[in-house]
Amino acid sequence: MNIGLYFGTFNPIHVGHLVIANYMADFTDLDQVWLVVTPQNPLKNKRTLLKDVHRLLLVKEAINDNFKLKASDIEFDLPKPSYTIKTLNKFIEKYPKNDFSLIMGEDNLRNFHKWFNYEVILKNHSIYVYPRLLTKQEEAEIKDFDVSKTSSFYNNKNVVFCEDVPVMKISASFIRKSIKEGKDVRYLLTEPVHKYIEEMHFYK
Repeated sequence: MNIGLYFGTFNPIHVGHLVIANYMADFTDLDQVWLVVTPQNPLKNKRTLLKDVHRLLLVKEAINDNFKLKASDIEFDLPKPSYTIKTLNKFIEKYPKNDFSLIMGEDNLRNFHKWFNYEVILKNHSIYVYPRLLTKQEEAEIKDFDVSKTSSFYNNKNVVFCEDVPVMKISASFIRKSIKEGKDVRYLLTEPVHKYIEEMHFYK
């Protein structure tokens, strides 16, 4: 099988994540999409993260009725911070009969040249790229971006652009902030995820 790996802290997983994951599983040649819950991202403040087990459970609650989507905790036992190339090697070791591809937003593709061993990843794995709606700050940063650093990615046979993905401008940080302020976020989450967060009093 060709498995698409969708990495994220999923803090919490929301409908924007699920729309992307479901599109990749249903509208591309990927057979399944595995949502890889990241225990620690060097670029994120760990103090804002729920415990790993809770974020994993939230992902499982969100996708439990979709056989094309699967939650993965493979990075929980890897050295931290987790590097994608090492995670890919672990997947290959554990599931040698599968092919593994990456799923990422176009904003991540622009910074892909900064990833550890990115040349090896690009040579051996496909990358499925979806468009991402940017904040005003991110748009300002792009104006000063040196396109020459990433132009080769856009012409690489292993990079697949999925322009039709119905992306939504929803962020987990907005959801966390809204919950803390007592706002109603039920329509930004699946019902099981919203119920779990409410019952556990998360983000308050």
